[in-house]
Amino acid sequence: MMEVPHPTAGWEQVGERFYRKTQLYTQVFDADLDLDNYIVAGAPYGGAVALYRDEEKLVAFAAGRPSKPSIDIYSCAGKLIRRIPWDKGSIKGLGWSEDEKLLVVTGDGTVRCYYDLQGDFTQFSLGHDADEVGVRSCKFYGHGLVALLNNNSLVSVSAYDEPRPKLLAQPPEGQVNSWSLVPPAYTLSRSVEVLLSIDQTIYVSDASECEDRYIDIGPFSHISISPNGKFVALYTTTGKAHVISSDFQTRLSEYVSKSKIPPQYFEWCGNDAVVIAWEDEVRLVGPGGSLARFYYDNGRIHILPDFDGVRVLANDTCDFLQKVPDVIEEVFRLGTDSPASILLDAVEQLEMQSPKADDNIQLIRSNLVEAVDTCVNAAGQEFSIHWQKQLLKAASFGKSVLDIYNSDDFVDMCETLRVLNAVRFFEIGLPLSYEQYQRLSPSGLIARLLNRREYLLALKIAGYLRLPTDKIYVHWASAKVRVGAEDDDIICRKIVDKLSGKPGISFEAIARAAYDEGRGRLATELLNHEPRAGRQVPLLLSMEEDEVALDKAIESGDTDLVYFVLHQLKRKLPLATFFRVISSRPTATALVEASARLGGGVVLGNVDEDNHSHYKQSGSGSTTCEDTALLKDLYYQDDRRVDGSDVFVREALRQPEARTAADKLALAAKLLSDNAKENAFELSALKEATTLLRMQEAFDRDLHPETFTGLSVNQTVFKLVRLGYHGRAKKVQSEFKVTEKVAWWIRLQALVSKRDWSEIEDLSSKNRKSPIGWEPFYTQVLQAGNQRLAATFIPKCAPSMEQGATIGMYEKCGMRVKAAEEAVKYKDAESWARLLEEAGRGTQEGRDIERLGQSVFRR
Repeated sequence: MMEVPHPTAGWEQVGERFYRKTQLYTQVFDADLDLDNYIVAGAPYGGAVALYRDEEKLVAFAAGRPSKPSIDIYSCAGKLIRRIPWDKGSIKGLGWSEDEKLLVVTGDGTVRCYYDLQGDFTQFSLGHDADEVGVRSCKFYGHGLVALLNNNSLVSVSAYDEPRPKLLAQPPEGQVNSWSLVPPAYTLSRSVEVLLSIDQTIYVSDASECEDRYIDIGPFSHISISPNGKFVALYTTTGKAHVISSDFQTRLSEYVSKSKIPPQYFEWCGNDAVVIAWEDEVRLVGPGGSLARFYYDNGRIHILPDFDGVRVLANDTCDFLQKVPDVIEEVFRLGTDSPASILLDAVEQLEMQSPKADDNIQLIRSNLVEAVDTCVNAAGQEFSIHWQKQLLKAASFGKSVLDIYNSDDFVDMCETLRVLNAVRFFEIGLPLSYEQYQRLSPSGLIARLLNRREYLLALKIAGYLRLPTDKIYVHWASAKVRVGAEDDDIICRKIVDKLSGKPGISFEAIARAAYDEGRGRLATELLNHEPRAGRQVPLLLSMEEDEVALDKAIESGDTDLVYFVLHQLKRKLPLATFFRVISSRPTATALVEASARLGGGVVLGNVDEDNHSHYKQSGSGSTTCEDTALLKDLYYQDDRRVDGSDVFVREALRQPEARTAADKLALAAKLLSDNAKENAFELSALKEATTLLRMQEAFDRDLHPETFTGLSVNQTVFKLVRLGYHGRAKKVQSEFKVTEKVAWWIRLQALVSKRDWSEIEDLSSKNRKSPIGWEPFYTQVLQAGNQRLAATFIPKCAPSMEQGATIGMYEKCGMRVKAAEEAVKYKDAESWARLLEEAGRGTQEGRDIERLGQSVFRR
């Protein structure tokens, strides 16, 4: 059995700290793959590696290797994930986003974003004359990039999902020796900043201005920004490395390489040291110029930087160079007497059944909790499974001695290490460090496994970490419909059998993948298994399955969803076809009718297409006018003549001019005339309404500026009487057969409203009887305030009223003496006494009332 090396075997001291080189994989690439001829870019967090042959180097023909250009994507272990053929011109930028999207920038400013590792991509252009000027080089960060054009212009893209290329401030003319960028997260302006070496100094360009930092120690062949954005490393053409603060105020350290050959790579290793790499040598420079060297004898190396270290990639090995974590140094540093180190020694003594194990425990008894925690954390920082186990054994031994200890961190670390060891296995090739895993998160790790189509491992990890698995199944099924060679029915059956009963499965996403692949029939079959109509309908509309989409929306009972479909259909179908589609669906027809009555723009015109659940009415709580054109077409298509005539009538009522309104009513009558017998009442009403409008039009013309259009018959008569045109009022009354009772009521109200008391007196004197009786005259005149005139109607009202009612009527008119006469007449002593009391015995009115009652009411 091969002996496992001690963790300190790969340590090198750099200044006061230690750095370690961990061998992740061996025999990475074939011997005939000369990395010296390739441009290499590595994704962050131990991600995939992209290789593209350097166009500036001549390569000898090799049998068995593809002669056409391609971008080859490998894992860190050298497993080929995908070979992407490339024929789109010279590549000026090759990089990765934080979520492992491959970015390829060509010389004409075209950017391809490969959003998975299987060759699918989106594309956009940098614009800003990049196609004419040409791209010189590119730099990438988390979710964006900056391109340097041949005229020194800088074009920034801050997001790949919604790319909006913007020009940064223009640097001065001159040769750009090297350049780098500071991500927006580490700048005060929260905008990307670009550092450019021009002549002897450094210029910093952002969205608003370009400033000279007056560094006079250039020119610089390399510029590198620390992962935390606090430091800048500069490498001069004379072989000197400088580290300064990012505000260019403080020079921190300097190192002279004494090499006349410029390095291939100049990158940060964490935030405390800089890696300078040539073809076969790596120098690690720490604070104060402290140095460690690493040599590689078997071919060219490439450096792939990460936030906590660098990966060193060669044909025969892939190493990870990083600062030794504090907890690892505390446990394993030579000569350490930390509690964690003693606890680890105790478990080794325990395995040898030595009594020294108990002595060690007693020695650190007071610090045992700290020792256990340190061993747990150190296990997470170790790549060696042997030492992971040893550290966890030590932690387990320590916590077994403790009376009380919360084991949550221990359990979490065990779960995390099982996951990390599984994805670090060479078949997967994701050499995540513990810190990288914490940043990437379990869901991010699963997303990377899905991009590699490692579905089984993804399911195991999700189940182990108690994460939802629906996205894994959907991704598997989507890949199945894209690359599956079987018949549509077979694929559909396999997917349904596999996914039935699984929670949260979106068959709509799978069906969309099938439709995008050109398998429309398979997409339709898969959609039948989607339980949520809200997900079915948009895709069915995209697939031109309009009637099926409408039926699904109606079946769901979701009115908003039905309106959404109707809006889409009305917008893209001819009107006749739209009505034909809804004619056999009463629910759809009713909703279209209701929408048109509210105003077509309310529902069928202003649907928010991004979220069909939102519909808005104009105004604050009010509805717009109805869509008469849509209603007319709908009723005409369905041969609903009465409803169609109603639309014309409502239009007529809204018209300001009588002539236009009459024309609308004539059209309504024309619709009903084909079946005059059944529509006799409606035709009669329309005829009368037309006649009224014609008369009102004449009144408007003759009695200008008075207007009558829009008034009812009664209102018209009322207005004519009030204006004094009694003859015209009689004509309207005669034309529309207004009854005498109604006519007298209208005439009375009109005369009272204009306070024409003489006309009311004449009316009373010339007519012994009234069709409406005389009580309304008394009431209306009294309410208008004319008590004298109102009193003249009391004698006419008396015959039809109860005995004694006239007492109260006279009293309301302010005539107490007259009321007392009526009380004496009807021998109503109580009313007489009340009137006397109200008038007062000392007043003339009181004496008159008392005199009237003396002969009748003796005390």
